[in-house]
Amino acid sequence: MANADCVSVRVFTLNCWGIRFLSKHRPQRYRMIGDMLCKEEHDIVLLQEVWSEKDYLYLKKKLACCHPHSHYFKSGVIGSGLAIFTKHRIHDTFLYRYSLNGYPYMAHHGDWFGGKAVGMAVLNINNLTANVYLTHLHAEYSREKDSYLPHRVVQAWELQQFIRHTSAGADVVILGGDLNMHPQDLGNRLLMSYTGLRDSYLETTKFDGCENGMTLIADNPFISKKELVPFEKGIRIDYILFKGSSKTDIHCDFMSTTKGFVPDHPFPYSDHEALTAHLSLKSLPAEAGSDQSKTRDSPGGKLAELVDILTEARTEVKVGLHCAERMRYTAARTGVMGLALLFLELAIAAVPWLALGAEQPFPRISFYLLATLCFAILLTTFLLYVFYTMELKSLQGAEDQMRLAVGSLQEKLRGFPVAQPHNALRRPSVGHDPSALDPEK
Repeated sequence: MANADCVSVRVFTLNCWGIRFLSKHRPQRYRMIGDMLCKEEHDIVLLQEVWSEKDYLYLKKKLACCHPHSHYFKSGVIGSGLAIFTKHRIHDTFLYRYSLNGYPYMAHHGDWFGGKAVGMAVLNINNLTANVYLTHLHAEYSREKDSYLPHRVVQAWELQQFIRHTSAGADVVILGGDLNMHPQDLGNRLLMSYTGLRDSYLETTKFDGCENGMTLIADNPFISKKELVPFEKGIRIDYILFKGSSKTDIHCDFMSTTKGFVPDHPFPYSDHEALTAHLSLKSLPAEAGSDQSKTRDSPGGKLAELVDILTEARTEVKVGLHCAERMRYTAARTGVMGLALLFLELAIAAVPWLALGAEQPFPRISFYLLATLCFAILLTTFLLYVFYTMELKSLQGAEDQMRLAVGSLQEKLRGFPVAQPHNALRRPSVGHDPSALDPEK
């Protein structure tokens, strides 16, 4: 492709809230989504929470003319809920399931059953190799007491690892989905600092949508205002992130979000707002690519910032480790108590056989009920012990990886004679370019 050529790519992402029998007006909303996608004809459509494969097949048939290529990522008990539709041919796909994803006994939250993951699709856009990633991280549920924070931090860590290790040969990288993280949350800073991905909302030259780019707004009728506490107007947790390479320059010309109610319809597309980003791709000559890579070499300040972020992430993972150890100990202790109770019951039941002529100490029905209770306690505590052991190993593995990464970054940091002021590294300016840091170099 000539240097002067520029390709425009329209990327769309939406959390569809498609839980069968639970999500309100699900069939009607999917028809609305299908009609809208047929009309808009985006280049790449990234959908989350398409929990029913029947809904995916409906959209696949509906969008066959405008988006002939699609893929549904299957994972977990009810599926990952991730689906991609595109005008461009999909050459390859891959799914990575996160090692941590909440707790199975928190059935009312349901994240564990969904098998949260990140899906990758390799596209060819005008002779450019584009790695498109689609993900949905664990929900927060409570801002003040977020018991899932260590899991979400580990998910963000695994997400950035997956992107870095699979996008080495890509000309363009695009990530879309519901990250369930605010822009300045730890997991978001970790993801963007390590991968160099840029936020289309911050990078766009023109924006039309909800205030501050919010994607979960109080005006949406499917949203309970209690879910947004302490943020009255709403929050921004859905993103379209992107980055180019030494061969390709990419920037966001325009970005928009839906604004709640849909004209001529009684309700919105979903409880989340949809995002659309107009991206411009332009190939660079070899000289420009090499000059760009030189200007993006990691300064000492960027390395120090990443060390701080990783240290903060390690601290949060250690908090999760202590909690998992405590819960595993509780499960083990409860199991021992259940086993002791079972032995005590068996000892009492053995009295009639040891002492001839003695009467039955308690009725058989009571004996069977108590034995059933003991076995239920033993089985439950055993399963919990196994689950918390698996959680511990995943947290320990992530913490070990972070420790090695911190050591490597600190070793690189010693090569810089003067470090930038610590306070200046905490919050980057609006024009901050996270891609200035490439830990691989």
